[in-house]
Amino acid sequence: MKTKIGVLVMSYGTPESMEGIEAYYTHIRRGHAPSPEQLEELTDRYKAIVGGVFPLRENTNHQVENLQEALDTESRLLDVEYVCYQGLKHASPFIEDGIERMAKDGIKKAVGIVLAPHYSTMSVESYVKRAQAKADEVGVEFTFVKSYHLHPQLIEAFSRRVKAKLDLFKEAGAEPSEVRVLFSAHSLPERILKAGDPYPEQLLETSRAIAEKTGITSWQFAWQSAGRTAEPWLGPDILDTLRSLSKEQVKNVLVAPIGFVSDHLEVLYDLDIEAQEVAKELDMRLMRIDMLNSDPLYMETLRDAIVEQLQKSKLA
Repeated sequence: MKTKIGVLVMSYGTPESMEGIEAYYTHIRRGHAPSPEQLEELTDRYKAIVGGVFPLRENTNHQVENLQEALDTESRLLDVEYVCYQGLKHASPFIEDGIERMAKDGIKKAVGIVLAPHYSTMSVESYVKRAQAKADEVGVEFTFVKSYHLHPQLIEAFSRRVKAKLDLFKEAGAEPSEVRVLFSAHSLPERILKAGDPYPEQLLETSRAIAEKTGITSWQFAWQSAGRTAEPWLGPDILDTLRSLSKEQVKNVLVAPIGFVSDHLEVLYDLDIEAQEVAKELDMRLMRIDMLNSDPLYMETLRDAIVEQLQKSKLA
């Protein structure tokens, strides 16, 4: 008999339909309903990228399914059977739902992983705390993958995407040296810096590794999708960066949003619509890399990180 190990695959979540946007937004706001203006703005953003159809949720579902397949291949050689469960931060099935299902299935030991390569106390750690609290309640012993930002297969997957887009720039008449690569990630409040949060440095480490692998020298980092709160967020913002690059006479820009692993609103709207509008105003050619989604190399990254964490924890 193989030992069953639960795998809680956690991500931010997205509404399943246009009708679910208000409940989703209310959950993000910790139970406070958005104003009519806020709800309209978010609804308009979803309309702009999906036209009322929601492929976004399917991306996460496919990632969990494909990770299960990768782990099944791994477990054939071991006395362990992995069983994946999905747990979302702001939509159903919630993190707690995934762990509840594990417990009902009789699973006693589990590994948690977030579909975000870089660790922050405000992002990954918030998932871990919720999962741990529920796990303690139902009696499932957990260990967690905190980051995997320098995994060779992750760097390879991102590098291939950067190279593919640089080839397109070359076809359009711009040599790779004439293209400024902007690595980006979701901004967080500046207060994380005082706490020594590793998030910014891990993002730079990933950026440097990709730059080294692809041979690019003209690159920099920019933040995106900052929250609209009174406190300052990490910058510079990518839209401001584009304006600064225009003043430097940079005409070709490739965005590599390495802080994201699938087609999120922050990619499909903030980059593909907002940033493209700014680039058009500046007479700048702007492209972005394709997202990882269920790329086999990314699935291998997740699989390896899970197996390694399990071995380190000695749960199985």
